[in-house]
Amino acid sequence: MKRILTLLSLFFLTMFSLKAQKVYSVDAPYKADVKVFVVDAEYKADLLVYKVDAEYKAGNNDGKWYFTDAEYKAKKKIYFTDAEYKADLKIYFVNAEYKAGWKNKSKMHIMY
Repeated sequence: MKRILTLLSLFFLTMFSLKAQKVYSVDAPYKADVKVFVVDAEYKADLLVYKVDAEYKAGNNDGKWYFTDAEYKAKKKIYFTDAEYKADLKIYFVNAEYKAGWKNKSKMHIMY
């Protein structure tokens, strides 16, 4: 039993470490893995997002996003909706890396 728990733990640690937040913005909702809406205040967001300027700086589902220049390079394809009710996830762009992170942890699974 202990061995199974150890193997499962290693599996999940490996799985989560491979989930860098490299995203690509698609032009239609049917092409997206996740539909997002940008809110106008931090307190309304599920996730506070900081846009990093290099691929290696992308986080592991912690709100540090790198926008790729090609769809195949991305881990998640996102579509920016024009209405909050159409979104799977509400985000707010922050201006400092340390501010990035989840406000509503119940939605973390959306970006895995």
